[in-house]
Amino acid sequence: MRSVQLKLWVFIVLVVASSWAPSSARGIAESGQGPALTSIGPLAFGPDGTLFAADNQAATIYGIDLAAQGRGAVPGAKGLDGIDQKIAAMLGTGPREITITDLAVHPTSHNAFVSVMRGQGAGAAPALLRVDGAGTIDLISLQSMKFSKLELPNAPAATPNARRSARADAVTDMAFTDGHLWIAGLSSEEFSSKLRSVSYPFNAIDRGTSVEIFHGNHGQLETRSPVYTFLPYMINNQPNLIASYLCTPLVKFPIASLKPGEKVRGTTIAELGAGNRPLDMILYKKGGREFLLMSNNSRGVMKIPTENFASASPITAPVSSETAGIAYETINSMKGVEQLDQLDAQNSIVIARSETGLNLQVVPLP
Repeated sequence: MRSVQLKLWVFIVLVVASSWAPSSARGIAESGQGPALTSIGPLAFGPDGTLFAADNQAATIYGIDLAAQGRGAVPGAKGLDGIDQKIAAMLGTGPREITITDLAVHPTSHNAFVSVMRGQGAGAAPALLRVDGAGTIDLISLQSMKFSKLELPNAPAATPNARRSARADAVTDMAFTDGHLWIAGLSSEEFSSKLRSVSYPFNAIDRGTSVEIFHGNHGQLETRSPVYTFLPYMINNQPNLIASYLCTPLVKFPIASLKPGEKVRGTTIAELGAGNRPLDMILYKKGGREFLLMSNNSRGVMKIPTENFASASPITAPVSSETAGIAYETINSMKGVEQLDQLDAQNSIVIARSETGLNLQVVPLP
């Protein structure tokens, strides 16, 4: 009887251990295959030009070696009015049938890469396009590209009939720093908001760190709202992630605290206004000062000085005013910005919505 109980106990331990063990990742694929994306969402570049693309439908992240397709004929990127119409025509459809999901600038060619979903619902298909300094748009063929593949171990279940499936937020944003890809999004766990780190080349991925925040405008702790956009940032010579959430708290997370399997509360340093979703953020310097520039879906583009990120008082109690903590300036010249990245030291590049559709614009950093 004791022998049977011992075997049963060993079996249970092994099952539990395996459920918490890091998931393996597939390494570089042989040329001739190419990544088989079922969807394409957030993009991020590594310093060597590796493109990281999130396939939320498959709960998978691909690291793609663009090789020669990382460079168009002309360096840089040129603004294009009606980019949605031009892309739709290339894909053989109408502009209402495409959704631009992200915009990212290649680190060496400075060409702009645009991720697109063609069609709606289950029939939608992913596409990747490149815009160079002459304004030439090229459809990138992923066939034959070398790639590596990372499957998220605890992604939320796909619920096709839901108003918005949590699987769509399995990955909400990504950033590469110090040899690691940081990933924000939701998991299937009770404390579902996650920040994950994985080294590249991909080897294994753990279940991530559960993160929570005190949301001053809501007057409560939140564990299920995902980070929608973030970036790495040094505070007092220590690496942090600066993150923004729905309705719109700005939060800092020391990277040293983000350990796998732990639950970590970030420090809320600003409340930027309710009824608003952050979309993208970049960090830049101008006039000897440093700023965070963040696009939002209902409150325009915010210019936020960073010099008080270290000393800002934490927001730990309900906020009755519309905003609190670190202040920001609204950039009135930047209207309808839906996607945002830094093109070079002087310019941003954005996809902005106008009355006639979407435009790709090169905009001087404010």
